[in-house]
Amino acid sequence: MKLKISNLSKTYKNGVKAIGGVSLEISSGMFGLLGPNGAGKSSLMRTIATLQSPDQGTIHLDDDDIHENKMEFRKRLGYLPQEFGVYSKMSAEDLLQYFAVLKGVSNRSERNAIVKKALEVTNLYKVRKKHVAKYSGGMKQRFGIAQLLLNDPRLIIVDEPTAGLDPTERQRFLNVLREIGTDNIVIFSTHIVDDVKELCTDMAILNGGKILTHQTPVEAVRNLKGQIWNKIIQRDDLEVEEQKYKVISSSFNQDNTVNIRVQGPESPGVGFTQEETNLEDVYFHTLLEESTISKS
Repeated sequence: MKLKISNLSKTYKNGVKAIGGVSLEISSGMFGLLGPNGAGKSSLMRTIATLQSPDQGTIHLDDDDIHENKMEFRKRLGYLPQEFGVYSKMSAEDLLQYFAVLKGVSNRSERNAIVKKALEVTNLYKVRKKHVAKYSGGMKQRFGIAQLLLNDPRLIIVDEPTAGLDPTERQRFLNVLREIGTDNIVIFSTHIVDDVKELCTDMAILNGGKILTHQTPVEAVRNLKGQIWNKIIQRDDLEVEEQKYKVISSSFNQDNTVNIRVQGPESPGVGFTQEETNLEDVYFHTLLEESTISKS
């Protein structure tokens, strides 16, 4: 299965160009769409989910143009938006039964089996009688995954699903996505680099509505190998150092010093040590390159 996005653009009535000529090919597995807040990720997800139409461009799932036959496509789609609301005074099991009926599962025994499996996959079976309103944030997100699994989707979209979750809930949620991401296309939109590092076999970085890079996380890190340098400086010297070097990120220490990470093919000078490249370096370097090009 393959999702092919070709020259997709979307400008809203207020003049904001949310998507600017995006082209991507996404195959089965976990695909990370990484970018800062306001990068256009949710706009792209909503367009893929057929909740809005593009101004130009096409999206094909295998050979089918999804916007030409939206209803047929939605039978194969599972979508968890950034804001997911539920009927709070119903148990998880009853609510999933209700959603399954809405999705056309009329046979009671078949519906019971589908709901049970969705609850088991998302580790909610033991709390299936509990009202969803009383679920924690992470449990509600897992319930969101349970409801999208009811129609056995082949394409799954999750938009910023771990934002606001505590570390334990985040890990549980990521484990659920690992479970379902083997045989389906799962598009995971996030601004959290660690989510992509832990889950995804393929990724793209988006900003300003444009794809800045599309490669696997392994390739992305390998392409910057040997180019990351670290130096500890005084906090008051940060602005000066940023003018002298290509600082891609900085982190403050408790002793009023700062670690700066600089990208370059050779050591920038005295006091710098070479560091192992990680995916966060790739992310910040890509955004910095794009910002530099935009200003020039």
